[in-house]
This record gives sequence, C-alpha cells and structure tokens, in this order.
Amino acid sequence: MGKTINTLTCPAPAKLNLFLHVVGRRDDGYHLLQTLFRFIDLNDTLRFTVREDGEVRRVNALDGVPAEQDLCVRAARLLQQEAGCKLGVDIELEKHIPMGGGLGGGSSDAATTLLALNRLWDLHLSRERLMRLGLTLGADVPVFVFGENAFAEGVGERLQAYELPESWYVVLSPSVHVPTAQIFTHPELTRNTISITIRALPMGRGFRTGLFANDLQPVACGLYPEIGRHLAWLAQFAPALMTGSGACVFAEFATEEEAKAVLRQMPRNMRGFVARGLQQHPLRDFAS
Repeated sequence: MGKTINTLTCPAPAKLNLFLHVVGRRDDGYHLLQTLFRFIDLNDTLRFTVREDGEVRRVNALDGVPAEQDLCVRAARLLQQEAGCKLGVDIELEKHIPMGGGLGGGSSDAATTLLALNRLWDLHLSRERLMRLGLTLGADVPVFVFGENAFAEGVGERLQAYELPESWYVVLSPSVHVPTAQIFTHPELTRNTISITIRALPMGRGFRTGLFANDLQPVACGLYPEIGRHLAWLAQFAPALMTGSGACVFAEFATEEEAKAVLRQMPRNMRGFVARGLQQHPLRDFAS
C-alpha cells in the first residue's frame, strides 16, 4: 500500500488565444466561437491540504477576489457535491497570471483545483466528467482539464487537440482590466465571421504571419486605447494580437533569443514578459 497523499502543490498555466473568431450567437445569448488555445509557461501556484471536516477554505487573502467568489473554492465545492466526497481542503493560491488580462488565470486555477482534488481526494472521475463540471464554472475551464493545445468551437467546450511547434512569446500587460461581458455585449462586436475547419489552420510558422484575427480586439481597443498602443508597439517586431477579451497582447517568435531581444526594447512605461509555449498542460496525467 502506498502512503496516502494529503498535500499537493500544482501549477495552473496561462493560455493564449492564437486567434479568436466570433461565428454566431445562440438563442440564450452565448456567443459561438472558434479559437486556438495555447498553454504557456506562466503559472499560478496552488497548494492543497486535505481537511477531514469537509470544509473548503482559501487560506490566503487576494486583492479583489473574495474567497466565496473564488473559482477555486467554487470548483472544490462543486467537485465535492458531484462525487459525494466528505473530505475538505485548504487552498493557498499564489497569483502570477495578471487578472482581467485574457490569459485565463481564473479558469486555469479552477481546472487545476478539479484535477488536483480528483487525485488528492482519490475520486477517479474521468477527464470528460471533470470537463463537464468545469464548463459550469466558465467556458475556458474545459480546455485546461483537456490538457492539450486545442482548436475549440461552440462556446469553447468542443475541443480537438492541435499540435503546435516550439514557439516563444512576448506578452505585454496593459494596466487596464477588461470586463469580458462588456466586450461580448458591445453593439459593434463582429458576430458573423465565416467558420473555418481545423484543416484550414496553418502548420509550422503560420501563426506568425498575421493572417488570423481576434474579433474582440477592435471593440476592446476602442474602449481601452492603451491596448491599441501596446499592440502598435509590439507590431513593429512581429504580427501582434490581443488574447481573449484582453487586455494582454502578444507576438510569437521562433526562439527565446528573438523574444528576449524584443522585450529588452520595451518602453519603461509598459509591462511584459517572455513565455515559452507548452506542448501540453503540466497536469495532463492527473485524469484519464
């Protein structure tokens, strides 16, 4: 018999949308999307400690995120309920992914919670079941449970694994917080981009050509000119794009050296970092 694990420390990686098209709208108001998710090596860190009394608690304070609204806490309680689990957990969340930047930090934290507690509580729920649970928390949660870079359709839950080449990214983080709902409800948002198939996606260096767009970007730039300023600066070096509903923007490079050379030229009034594209989620093997 192996020793029972009662603590786990796990990463929650950020994501980029290498493109994001709005191809329609459902009767319930949700938008139909097509996007390509790529994980990057910027992580939040979560520490989980099993409790025997069934309580779920976040043990550290986070500015602007009350514990009861935290997606990690909600994910843990949802999993408890789904599995009929009597155990609880203390969650410590160390944030490194900018909030409100379109990098998927909250969704990734929720997915890591589902994956880690599935193992820590010895639940053995399938990946598909965890993905269904994740979707009730947010449209971006399933891809982090899925665990591979993916072409996504629907509201983001229909996923096909997509192999991407080794790439590096310069990511800039404008000092604005973009509410997702504000972008999706804006009257000027394009909602009728023509659908593509996974076969139409470019291989190799295709995503460095600037042929793909983020349909949310024009609206976000109109509301928050700071995003446009960051895009314009980055576009001097490579095709630049906003990720998600903003505010972070990125450009792709073939090597770490190229990316770091660009970051060194970044104006002092901008914030940014270099990230490596991951081939899969670090917790890919936590569910089957």
